[in-house]
Amino acid sequence: MAPVIHMPEPLCLVKNTNGRLVANPKALTILSAITQPVVVVAIVGLCRTGKSYLMNRLAGKSKGFSIRSTVQPHTKGIWMWCVPHPKKPDHTLVLLDTEGLGDVEKGDKKNDTQIFVLALLLSSTFVYNTMNKIDQRDIDLLHYVTELSGLLRTVSSPDLDGIEDAADFVSICPDLVWTLRDFYLDLEAHGQLITADEYLENSLRPKQGTDQGLQNFNLPRLCIQKFFTVKKCFIFYLPTLRKKLAQLETLRDDDLDPEFVQQVADFCSYIFSHSNAKTLLGGIKVNGSRLESLVLTYVNAISSGDLPCMEDAVLALAEIKNLAAVQKAIAHYDQQMFQKVQLPTETLQELQDLHRASEREAIEVFMKNSFKDVDQGFQKKLETLLEARQDDFHKRNSEASLDRCSALLQDIFHPLEGDVKRGIYLTAGGHRLYVQKTEELKAKYYQEPRKGIQAEEALQKYLQSKESVRDRILQTDLALIEREKEMEEAHVKAEVLKAEEQRMWVAVLRQYQQMMEQRQRILQEQVRQMERNRMFQHPLQQRALDLRHHCQILWKITEELEICMKINEFLRVAEKTLAEEKAKRESSEKEKKLHEQKVKKLLKKCENLTRAFMEFKAKMTEEIRVRESLLKEMNERIKMLKGDKKNDTQIFVLALLLSSTFVYNTMNKIDQRDIDLLHYVTELSGLLRTVSSPDLDGIEDAADFVSICPDLVWTLRDFYLDLEAHGQLITADEYLENSLRPKQGHVQDPIPGVYSYTSPTVPLNSKWTPTRVMSITTLADLGLASGQHSRDQVHTDRSQMSSGTTRRHHHGNKR
Repeated sequence: MAPVIHMPEPLCLVKNTNGRLVANPKALTILSAITQPVVVVAIVGLCRTGKSYLMNRLAGKSKGFSIRSTVQPHTKGIWMWCVPHPKKPDHTLVLLDTEGLGDVEKGDKKNDTQIFVLALLLSSTFVYNTMNKIDQRDIDLLHYVTELSGLLRTVSSPDLDGIEDAADFVSICPDLVWTLRDFYLDLEAHGQLITADEYLENSLRPKQGTDQGLQNFNLPRLCIQKFFTVKKCFIFYLPTLRKKLAQLETLRDDDLDPEFVQQVADFCSYIFSHSNAKTLLGGIKVNGSRLESLVLTYVNAISSGDLPCMEDAVLALAEIKNLAAVQKAIAHYDQQMFQKVQLPTETLQELQDLHRASEREAIEVFMKNSFKDVDQGFQKKLETLLEARQDDFHKRNSEASLDRCSALLQDIFHPLEGDVKRGIYLTAGGHRLYVQKTEELKAKYYQEPRKGIQAEEALQKYLQSKESVRDRILQTDLALIEREKEMEEAHVKAEVLKAEEQRMWVAVLRQYQQMMEQRQRILQEQVRQMERNRMFQHPLQQRALDLRHHCQILWKITEELEICMKINEFLRVAEKTLAEEKAKRESSEKEKKLHEQKVKKLLKKCENLTRAFMEFKAKMTEEIRVRESLLKEMNERIKMLKGDKKNDTQIFVLALLLSSTFVYNTMNKIDQRDIDLLHYVTELSGLLRTVSSPDLDGIEDAADFVSICPDLVWTLRDFYLDLEAHGQLITADEYLENSLRPKQGHVQDPIPGVYSYTSPTVPLNSKWTPTRVMSITTLADLGLASGQHSRDQVHTDRSQMSSGTTRRHHHGNKR
């Protein structure tokens, strides 16, 4: 079992020295020894509002964290008390008591913000301690600090930048317990009784509407609800009579108001039962050593200047919120366009209508999420981005239409391109067939739906790209027609020559046949004559006749041989002519084949060039897309608007200008926020008085200016502190003078990049009337009632103060 760490008394965890936060090594050593999971409960609130008393009760002690009832603060920095958890034996309860906010003697509001943020980041249960009621200033301060804590958490823990799941973000946020001290109002709304939790929920509920004032009102409430998913509210009545508050540590429960005792018991029971261990992202539970690391991380981040100062924080928050609102609006626009737009659209007007509808919705989303958008700077930036998105969609629509049409053209004209490759149209009359087929495919292309706005342009580009193919087919067609004409003429000539040759051979044969018939007749006649001579002539004569006859025959044979040689020569010449004509025809066929081969090679080369061109086009299109996507965003610094608080300021200024004696009514004590508000309104009233009364411009004498300023009477309601400073009793007027007294010199800011603090009491002391009166009134003097219960009569003595302005008297009214 892990050892239990039990501290006998609190120890300072983070020291606040001259406005600089430094972790205490001794306290860190104690934390590093804790191996159990830790439940971290931190409390933050205005100074002297009873924070330490509640933390002592959580520790089960009446003493521990220092409790003082004087007007001077006591707790400095953040104090830690580690005790065993009363209901979870395997856990350690770490209580963090913080320095009070709004101390008029501190002189540095930024230091309050640092302590507030640090307590919020370290806690698993965050107790927000305020006085009397929930007001707008408390909500604004809590919203401001939650936003700063998110910034600081992101700076010191870069892994948190990737958190997008809401459940992961909620798991590292603390629970909120809002405590209302010295509560005296009736828990009633619209005539119905309500609980404290309902009172808190009503105060944090946003209003319906879209105008800028309502957006400024709703923004802090929405942020608080998102940051704190678990919220609880406790009210506490005044614990006892004012005179006994100084001895609150020594009073027993019997000496306190029974209702207050019960309220404290309910508060402690809730903290013990519902507070969970501090966890990190991923559900990792924090033990002592991890809490030590968190303390060092956040303190170092604050010391390095990562936490913005109060003067620049609202501007930074507004810029962050408005940039986020712009991103949400753009995301909504993209989502709507991607859901509704089906690229390519048939017409440009269809895309324009969808853009306008999505643009209106995106602007509504921006208006709901924007914060203090001065001069609509971020809204104009959104409109510029939406115009860029519109241009991008127009471009993508054109590209989608072009891609769709290109795919259709490739699909429809693919068979035609295949026929061209196979040389089907490289024949006589092929150009007419090619044009006819092209017109048929164009009609089919026009019938296809959803081609988009680039349909006709894509078709014309495609046809232009095929102009060279059509020209080649036309040239080939003309060449082949000319070749066929030449071949037809050659064929006709050959046929004529062949017919003449045949007619010549017929004539020669007929002549030869006639000659042979004539020779046959002559031979027959000679034979008959020889038979007759043989019988009558002498044998020698007969011999001579025979020789003569044979010579004649030889002569005739010689003539016949010459004729045959002539015929043979004519046949040889005719055969040669026919062979030459045949060779010409074969040469024409070879030229035709060579021409077809050249045409095929040219077509293949065109295909390669077309493919290379399409690859180059795709590469250049991608390059253009990449270059156009590199847009730079403008960083604008905006001024802080007052939002829905402007009406309060107007009433404040008007009352100040109309009065001769101005009563400034505040609660409990004088704090820095009241001084800042009074300073701000007096400056505004001076400006308004000058604008509405031009004669005042000539006032240069301070006495003349003071003569037109009202007297100030500062009243402190429900005052319960001791009028004591530096161990001496002081009057109410001295308390006021001390609070308004400026300090010597200036405070150098320990964090780089933050302006030095200048007290607003200087213009108050120098420009305000010399007559200032302090009046202190307790709850018993006013006779106010807490809740619906009758309170005991309270009689208090009021004595005449040295200034003669504060009087005490006896009366007995029910609280």
